[in-house]
Amino acid sequence: MARRVGIKDVAQEAGVSLTTVSHALNDSLNGRVNAETRERIKEVARRLNYHPNRLARGLRTNSSGMIGLLTEEIATTPHAGRIILGAQEAASRHNLTLAIINAALQADADERRNDVVALLDRHVDGIIYATVYHDTVTPPQELLSVPAVLIGATDRTGKLPSVVPDERQGAADAVRDLLAVGHRRIAFLNGCEDVPATRGRLLGYHDAMAEAGVPVDPRLQAEVESEARGGYAGTMRLLEQGGDPTAIFAYNDRMAMGVYRALAERRRRIPQDVSVIGFDDQAPIPESLFPGLTTVALPHYEMGAWAVETLATLLGDEAATADSVLMPCRTVQRESIAKPHKTRARTGTAAS
Repeated sequence: MARRVGIKDVAQEAGVSLTTVSHALNDSLNGRVNAETRERIKEVARRLNYHPNRLARGLRTNSSGMIGLLTEEIATTPHAGRIILGAQEAASRHNLTLAIINAALQADADERRNDVVALLDRHVDGIIYATVYHDTVTPPQELLSVPAVLIGATDRTGKLPSVVPDERQGAADAVRDLLAVGHRRIAFLNGCEDVPATRGRLLGYHDAMAEAGVPVDPRLQAEVESEARGGYAGTMRLLEQGGDPTAIFAYNDRMAMGVYRALAERRRRIPQDVSVIGFDDQAPIPESLFPGLTTVALPHYEMGAWAVETLATLLGDEAATADSVLMPCRTVQRESIAKPHKTRARTGTAAS
């Protein structure tokens, strides 16, 4: 059996003391190891395949090297994988382990408190509290006993840093893309749920239209179920009530699937007759549609990574503070947007 590589081997290979290796690998702020030496030691550790003994280090530093991710049923949503991946990869860079508890969506205060205590009982060094469908939350008091950050909502008490997607900016950019190629008859199919995303995306739609000086036709708006069947029904309603859109902005990619079907049934070609843009970039939908769906990506991976990076900063320096972040959403261009077809008849049939 091969001998386990130890810290002494790294020190000998790098030509430095054991203390210097310890400070470098733990990114100690008090070790006074210059950047060049720190990187050289880390490279030696990687080459020798050295892994610190976490149990021993934890006993020395009173640190478990573990952070908790408490999710409010996001682990069962389509986007959770990206949040978890971003968090896991950032944790790996900091030699941290991620422990996940999936909490109930409508959990009461006692249940939330118990979930936090369950993580604290496992001696986590910090906690990420991830939620959905909320603008603000009041975190359990126990969450304040360790460094903590929020994903998906802001702290009503103002004590914890948070990261949320800029839904309003993402929606405004989606509509600007349509305006930029000449569309003015832009419809918005919004979800009927009262959640931050529906409110933010509606505001973004109005922002971009007002910015371009384009009045919003009430016939070009509808609130429907935020699934494919809602997108289908909403598109049929838009076409039947005479709004005659040249472009449709769907609240999410699942609704966009219904938009595609309705337009196909009405013999409207995408994007020659009607351009379509979605929101979420929910794999595998956008690339499975034909033509590929242009959509706005939620920054789930980036939010997960931000949460861990912020926790690592707070854990590494007791005096450190962190600001809350409104994270931008980027547009993913595919093939569902084109200039409006000016010769298309307004009767609902495609131009020949």
